[in-house]
Amino acid sequence: MNARQKTERTRLSAEDWEHGALELIAESGVNALAVEALARRLGVTKGSFYWHFRNREALLLAALERWEQHDEADVLAQIEPIDDPRERLREIFHRVAREVQSHRIYAALLKALDHPVVLPLMTRVSQRRIQFLTEAYLQAAMPPKQAGHRARLAYAAFVGFLQLNLALGMPRLSHEEFDAYVEHVAETLIPH
Repeated sequence: MNARQKTERTRLSAEDWEHGALELIAESGVNALAVEALARRLGVTKGSFYWHFRNREALLLAALERWEQHDEADVLAQIEPIDDPRERLREIFHRVAREVQSHRIYAALLKALDHPVVLPLMTRVSQRRIQFLTEAYLQAAMPPKQAGHRARLAYAAFVGFLQLNLALGMPRLSHEEFDAYVEHVAETLIPH
């Protein structure tokens, strides 16, 4: 190993590669993820990639698992301790609305559901999110069937908004319009 390879190996961790992969996926989609292009983007040689990953698919899997863990650890885990289920729902609507990079990744993954790594991940993420919402609605005293329906409706509103804005390129809402939209969603979907 020469000095440059050693420096690259210590300078870029597997986490750096995963974050770079997620940024590339958010910008250009799953199919744009290529080792050589990512190495150029990160300013290292392609060879340094192999210190951490066997191949592109291993990187893709690790990056998507990192995104999934962020979803669970940084969003849901921070909201779970809120005692009032209505406030928990309001907080999740407002917090999720601000996760721009995660939205871009999610929208890119929706376009790649035919990929064997993407579909199981998106199924797990969606099931976990719907379950979280269902539990919050149940705790807000909704009957079980209604809580499940409301959770699906809330999640469908989230996915539909991403599709309209990120995949279909609908005109962007101003900051004030977006805040008003999020508040309207919360008022509509949170039981009183």
